[in-house]
Amino acid sequence: MAAAGTAASPARSLGAPAAAAAAAAAARTRRPPPARLPPLLVLLTAAAAAGPGAGGAARLYRAGEDAVWVLDSGSVRGATANSSAAWLVQFYSSWCGHCIGYAPTWRALAADVRDWAAAIRVAALDCAEEKNQEVCRAYDIHFYPTFRYFKAFTKDFTTGENFKGPDRELQTVRRTMINFLQNHTDSTRPPACPSLDPIRPSDVLSLLDKRGDRYVAVLLEDDSSYVGREVILDLIPYESIEVRRALGSDAAFVQKLGVPSLPSCYLIYPNGSHGPVTVGKPLRSFFSSYLRSLPGVRKKPSSLPGRPSREESSEAVVWRDFDRSKLYTADLESGLHHLLRVELAAHRSLAGAELKTLKDFVTVLAKLFPGRPPVKKLLEMLQEWLASLPLDRIPYDAVLDLVNNKMRISGIFLTNHIKWVGCQGSRPELRGYSCSLWKLFHTLTVGAGTHPKALDGTGLEDDPQAVLQTVRRYVHVFFGCKECGEHFEEMAKESIDSVKTPDQAILWLWKKHNLVNSRLAGHPSEDPKFPKVPWPSPDLCPACHEEIKGLGTWNEDQVLLFLKRHYGRDNLVDTYSADLGDPSEGAPAPGEKHEGSQAPPEQPPADHGAESLRPPSLLPPRPRLSERSQPGLDLPLGSRAGGEGRRGAEAAAAFLGMGFSSLDMSLCVVLYVASSLFLMVMYFFFRVRSKRWKVKHHHPSV
Repeated sequence: MAAAGTAASPARSLGAPAAAAAAAAAARTRRPPPARLPPLLVLLTAAAAAGPGAGGAARLYRAGEDAVWVLDSGSVRGATANSSAAWLVQFYSSWCGHCIGYAPTWRALAADVRDWAAAIRVAALDCAEEKNQEVCRAYDIHFYPTFRYFKAFTKDFTTGENFKGPDRELQTVRRTMINFLQNHTDSTRPPACPSLDPIRPSDVLSLLDKRGDRYVAVLLEDDSSYVGREVILDLIPYESIEVRRALGSDAAFVQKLGVPSLPSCYLIYPNGSHGPVTVGKPLRSFFSSYLRSLPGVRKKPSSLPGRPSREESSEAVVWRDFDRSKLYTADLESGLHHLLRVELAAHRSLAGAELKTLKDFVTVLAKLFPGRPPVKKLLEMLQEWLASLPLDRIPYDAVLDLVNNKMRISGIFLTNHIKWVGCQGSRPELRGYSCSLWKLFHTLTVGAGTHPKALDGTGLEDDPQAVLQTVRRYVHVFFGCKECGEHFEEMAKESIDSVKTPDQAILWLWKKHNLVNSRLAGHPSEDPKFPKVPWPSPDLCPACHEEIKGLGTWNEDQVLLFLKRHYGRDNLVDTYSADLGDPSEGAPAPGEKHEGSQAPPEQPPADHGAESLRPPSLLPPRPRLSERSQPGLDLPLGSRAGGEGRRGAEAAAAFLGMGFSSLDMSLCVVLYVASSLFLMVMYFFFRVRSKRWKVKHHHPSV
């Protein structure tokens, strides 16, 4: 797909890729539209497949079915702390396309090293689940997938050791697991893990002609070979056999054993006889299979701890019928919820370039987001607060306090529910957040193009690339899928400087989105019900597609008109959106479960009374009292008496200063102490001056 050109570039892009893409799109339009499914279609998924909240690690990894140990916030620390085995944990996000594509490799790795579990275990934890948000922050996870090793018998909390390897192929990861095990000291090595170091030739010769109660297999190999160590680990759960490895660098030693080539296996039987083993191929699988099949060799009784499991339940996921020609508020607000409360919350604090990127991105959102007034007012308040901060570093918890409306300010709102409509997928892990993020970026570029004065006074005005560059920096700094961010950065470096007008910015993002769709077509992250085809399709925008001399082309003038119409405020539909009047929406509630995510604990529900939509001050004069801080109010919430009781409690709370965040209270304490010191200084100053005045003007009586 060609990049956006200058203002003088032709309005129609022509070429074979575009023709093939347009033809494929036209062919697909003959299929029934994927969105026209029965509105009451219900997909029942078992807990092992969906887990609580229809979201979680079980989307990609199924506890009890896959060999992967599925961890969560309640089990990861207990599993890895002071464990008798080492751990390799993949921290991933279920919406990350690269994580979805890598899942088959991770499952295959876990199955391949299943017999190593007493020494080292392969696990996964989904950071897209909101209940795992805090633990992912604690482990300093910013990008997905992130691989961490945890040594055995680690008593103090540690974030683990990063995976170090040239690639993430199965064989590479398996070999780094072996290296990690060998990095343990003798005192910290997992008890079930035999020594992986080679024994001396003299030690091998001393074993010959000796009777014993078990087989002893010696793998002879080169120093760079991993076959011997892999076979040693493969035979961990088997009894009546011991596997060691020796290096074949001593030619005389190898010749004495009669070993024809390396790697080879030399077997010492319990009766003292010995000799080289003949297998079909000198491969790990052949050696391990032969040794397991020896008479008397059998698996030990399992002594592994029970795997972390999820509470068995079933989730009903209702399909929402939608119109592909419309833009849904629920998708944009659900994406904002995940962006502000999950993705950005992975950072404990923000400073420097990260803080500047956040400020600029929130500014663009506040000025160009086309959503409902209470959501826009929350973004405006967040933008004003960030702009007024004199600090070089801020804790993100302070941002969360504002997003979660800890101040109980009326007239602001952001859903705490994930509710995909136009971005729903045929399976929970498909589409979702990445889809909503693309829609959000498109609405921002279109907003800048249709409202050229919107960014006046922000420092981003008069720059046609302002929105694109802000999006580019956000994706580079904060977007969890690291590989996706790298691809976007490559596209930006290649052609973003050619954007000279706001309209070209709209078209640039559209072209790059289609380029990404083309690259991911056929990828495991592609939803079969929503194939990645050039967009808009001919049925959505017939005028966007043309043929010149039999070759399919885009009419970019018509595409631009379509994008402005499709991503404009007038095309935004509030169907399925969270109810602004529902007091349970707005901010996560303790233990609340909702589709696609789970709210973090101890987040008070927000007050979204929309009766006052004037811009709220940052420090409202009457903060409202959370329902949880009203132990004496047992009246029904809907009753008149209950309302009066709440208003009285809110007034008392405002008087007592309740409802403030920890940052607000800290500032109050600092100001109080500073004021007290100032008053004391002034008191002593005037006291001393008054004494001097009295002495100066004192006249003793005669």
